[in-house]
Amino acid sequence: MTTTDHGTIPDAEPLAAATDLATALRELIELSVVTTVAPAEVRAVAELVRGASERLAVARRPVSQLPALGGRAFDPVGGEASALALPLVMRREDDGVVGEATLGVAYEGPPTYVHGGVSALLMDSVLANAAVAAGVWGMTAHLELDYRGPLPIGQALVFRARVAETSGRKSQIVGTIALASAPDQVLVEARGLFIKPRQEKVDTYFDGITDASGERPSQSRASDATAVPEEG
Repeated sequence: MTTTDHGTIPDAEPLAAATDLATALRELIELSVVTTVAPAEVRAVAELVRGASERLAVARRPVSQLPALGGRAFDPVGGEASALALPLVMRREDDGVVGEATLGVAYEGPPTYVHGGVSALLMDSVLANAAVAAGVWGMTAHLELDYRGPLPIGQALVFRARVAETSGRKSQIVGTIALASAPDQVLVEARGLFIKPRQEKVDTYFDGITDASGERPSQSRASDATAVPEEG
């Protein structure tokens, strides 16, 4: 690990290795839902995967310990080292945030369309990014979605969100999903209430959490929730 004036930066090689593994696993997951090879071949691959799992299982961190690669590396939305991660890339723009993603068949609900629950997961993350970008980080208290049309698999999607209102510890955040080819035609609309917990709640929620060195990390930092690069 490297420490700078801006915080702790994960070493490049472990992060690169974890990202390489995550990329390979995402490819495997996508192929597992579209392959038509013979059952015997599928079982043979399953045995190979079990063997790989055994190699990784010989050393593992407890769930209460934050990863050495950084708090967001394994996030299920956009985490570069997570095999589960939805391929969402975010940036700041104007008074909010914008993101892009193209989802494969692994995220399918109705045939050829994205599962509605995946849309909810994505929008929860996008709204949270907008909150942090505005300096009003909080935890999701309420999330509401209107599905105006299905999201097609394999087509570029654009996500937008901004803080609509802030009062004390509460922030109302709104966002949308549309096709990148038709950004003004909203397919999913979201509204979320995010609340910054009181310090006693933070202490209760995250009691026992340690960083990779075994020390208790600082808590309730906006940078722990997300990181959204500036536009451009």
